[in-house]
Amino acid sequence: MKAWAICRLVLKSTLHHSLEHTRIARPPSSHFFSSRICNNGILDFPQQSVSSNPLVFPIPGADALLSHSFRYFYTVYQPLGEMPKRALHEKDIHFELLVDLIKSCNKSPKIVTATLAHCLALKVGAIAHLPISTSLLTIYSKAGEFESSKDLFDEIHDRDVIAWNAIIAASVRHNCHRTATDFFEKMIEAETGFDSTTLLLMVSASLCIGNFEQGRAIHCLSIKTGMLVDNSLSNALTDMYAKCGDLSSSECMFAGIEYKDAVSWNSIMRGCLYNNDPEKSLYYFKEMVLSGEEADNVSLSCAIAASTALGELAFGESIHGQGIKLGYNDSSHVSVGNALISLYSQCGDVEAAETLLREMVYKDIVTWNAMIEGYASNKKINEVFDLLLEMQTVGSFQPETVTLCTILPVCAELKLLREGRTIHGFAVRKQMVSDLSLINCLTDMYSSSNRIETAQLLFNSLKERDLVSWNAMISGYSQNGFSKEAKNLFRELLRCCPNHNSSTVFAVLSSCDSHESLHFGKSIHCRQLKLGLLNHILLVNSLMHTYISCGDLKVAFSILQENSASADTASWNTVIGGCVRSDRFQEALETFSLMRQEPLVNYDSITLVSVLSACANLALLSNGKSLHGLALKSPLGSDTRIQNSLITMYGRCRDVDSARAVFKFFSSPNLCSWNCMISSLSQNKRSKEALDIFRDLQFEHNEITIVSILSACTQIGVLRHGKEVHAHAFRSGIQDNSFISAALVDMYSNCGRLDNAVQVFRHSNDKSEACWNSMISAYGHHGNGKKAVELFHEMWESGTRVTKSTFVSLLSACSHSGLVNEGVGYYNCMLEKYGVEAVTEHQVYVIDMLGRSGRLDEAYYFIKGLKLHTRSSSGLWGSLLSACNYHGELKLGKQVAQLLFELDPQNVGYYISLSNMYVAAGSWKDATELRHTIQQKRLKNPPGYSLIDVGLG
Repeated sequence: MKAWAICRLVLKSTLHHSLEHTRIARPPSSHFFSSRICNNGILDFPQQSVSSNPLVFPIPGADALLSHSFRYFYTVYQPLGEMPKRALHEKDIHFELLVDLIKSCNKSPKIVTATLAHCLALKVGAIAHLPISTSLLTIYSKAGEFESSKDLFDEIHDRDVIAWNAIIAASVRHNCHRTATDFFEKMIEAETGFDSTTLLLMVSASLCIGNFEQGRAIHCLSIKTGMLVDNSLSNALTDMYAKCGDLSSSECMFAGIEYKDAVSWNSIMRGCLYNNDPEKSLYYFKEMVLSGEEADNVSLSCAIAASTALGELAFGESIHGQGIKLGYNDSSHVSVGNALISLYSQCGDVEAAETLLREMVYKDIVTWNAMIEGYASNKKINEVFDLLLEMQTVGSFQPETVTLCTILPVCAELKLLREGRTIHGFAVRKQMVSDLSLINCLTDMYSSSNRIETAQLLFNSLKERDLVSWNAMISGYSQNGFSKEAKNLFRELLRCCPNHNSSTVFAVLSSCDSHESLHFGKSIHCRQLKLGLLNHILLVNSLMHTYISCGDLKVAFSILQENSASADTASWNTVIGGCVRSDRFQEALETFSLMRQEPLVNYDSITLVSVLSACANLALLSNGKSLHGLALKSPLGSDTRIQNSLITMYGRCRDVDSARAVFKFFSSPNLCSWNCMISSLSQNKRSKEALDIFRDLQFEHNEITIVSILSACTQIGVLRHGKEVHAHAFRSGIQDNSFISAALVDMYSNCGRLDNAVQVFRHSNDKSEACWNSMISAYGHHGNGKKAVELFHEMWESGTRVTKSTFVSLLSACSHSGLVNEGVGYYNCMLEKYGVEAVTEHQVYVIDMLGRSGRLDEAYYFIKGLKLHTRSSSGLWGSLLSACNYHGELKLGKQVAQLLFELDPQNVGYYISLSNMYVAAGSWKDATELRHTIQQKRLKNPPGYSLIDVGLG
């Protein structure tokens, strides 16, 4: 039953009781207010806890005023019989005492005290007094009894503006903003009038329900009635416009305030921050200081937050100094200290933030969260967990949802699964897992840690999901290679909630990473165009990346051209990098040239790394040197990533000396720098130098280091060095890495130890495609083609994906073992059965197989039927020329040689092969003429060499 109804029953019961007794000897105990209403509507009084003093109402913890009031009102002086029926006059009622009682209730509003005060007002007939009834309405509202406030308001007949304001304020306080609007409409209909407080409350209600048009109407009403002279109303309108996203109107509203107080300045500064314009926020702070208005803790906090957003540490330090001068560094203004901790942390000065934390006498939960976030943003993960423990033990604060949501993204970024699971367990114990934002963070953490099943369980456990939940799960599927699931979940999202944001598009577009996803990517593109959501350059860049990943470079280029006016450096980097990843190196260089013609776009380190990679793959040494000079002319020349790319480029272009020079003058080499240098030496057959650099390595080696140095050991064929590197990998605990296993198989195979290669392969826990391919190739090099074929079938049956490299190893094994028919059979069914498209390398081995078996004409017509590009066909004709030389087929050899002289005139090997055929056929004259041609063209045959390892085998 409502509190006002209880009051009626209390009054009725009290009056009835007084008719039967001389005086109320025992007023109701305090348990009366925790009693229940029986089904028949009669008040059920408990039988215990009565006071020994008949004149004092026993209210635990009630103040003296309340006790005195009840002594007065609950003492009946009439003898036995009916109470006299006389009219109550206002002068006879002690309103002053009742008003004091209500004021006391207002300080600490509780439903018990509110009901008692209501009872007393009813008993003495003061409920008709408008200020008292209005005050009671407010007390009920503050005590959480909004329904009782409304019922009491319904009983007030002669309502004035203050009464209407009280019920509207109660509605706003209880988040019943539409109810507040209804009361305002009734207030207008009642023609009671309204004041600035009424409009102030309606501005607040309009803001909370997001009714911008209603807020503008209140503004117009304020102008019409001339109530904008009230600063509080003007400040509220300034705040409303800002929070509705109309910063310009907020600024106009602020400019119209004649006498600006601290709240006015704070409203506009907060509004600028809310609309992501920290520069304007700082501007208004400076204007506030110049106007002579003294900054308070809110002003300083806003200015510090703006400095943090802009990374303006120096300005933030000056505000810190001003705050100290104004006395805002004491414990009563903890918000300023919290803002300063965020400032120093975000600007990288964690030590200053930590010093500030230690100096703060009073800390709240925001203080600890700010410092934890500062450590997290600076990747000081150990300090994060140390402070989390200190926060609980020393600070006596338990982590809240914000605390955990601050730590979990760091766990996700650094893949700290154990720590993330610990936080999850803590949240379960503290019953915090019902919080949606925490579940979203946990979903993202598990997805980033490759625990997509756990993330899926969390997502499915959600009864209500927001857009962040959907985005986190879609992104998790995309990151972990579950492209189909990501697309299906996106379709489900569109069925449940057609509205999505740019983060959703980013998440689902990252799942479009193959030719099969091109149609889906196009549908996303069309949807974005239809909804008009392609006005953000980040979305445009994401779309270009999708088309490139799906193999449609033409559309990616067209999108770049359509958005050339808004394209930034990242846009050009997306296309250039996409070309490099798609092996379209020439297109990457051409795009870079177009980029340099754009006056408003400049290249960065990512651009140069991509273009240097293109030069390396095309072996364009001169272009690479030009880029080197370009980097040296700018501050980018000292960038470690660019220097590493230069080493790789020079290595690929066989300019090892230049690679060494870059490495020698390195400003700050990292492990990647050493790996690049070792790899460059290994690629250029300078294996001994690679081993020397490996011995001088100044970092703990990783998988890439071991793979690169094993390649060098494979080239020189020295088993001793290979075993030493194997031991290094074993001691480091990385011997089970799939790439290292593949490199070890290659090394042992090339060093003649097929048994060791088989042992490494069989003991490998993680057999990747590379590991299978290496073992197949090892069997082939040792002439055991049947074993290679058997292993290929074992690989296929195990579910491992066969690739182009797999068939290169298989066809090579068939060629070395004379399994011609088997090899040709596998070549013919590559695409149809295994889904692998044949490339030049496969065709070279087919020619080699046919040539070795003497089927030269078949090999010749095989090449003629391929219709290959001129550049790629030289390798095939060269293989056939070698076969003609082996079998002494001079006629066909001459024909093939003439083609090769046109295709690749600088390759001396072709001339020597034909010359050897002339010698074998006894055509010494032709051989001499051909040798003379070689001398005239100044062609040189690279000298061979022999290597002897003196030491233990």
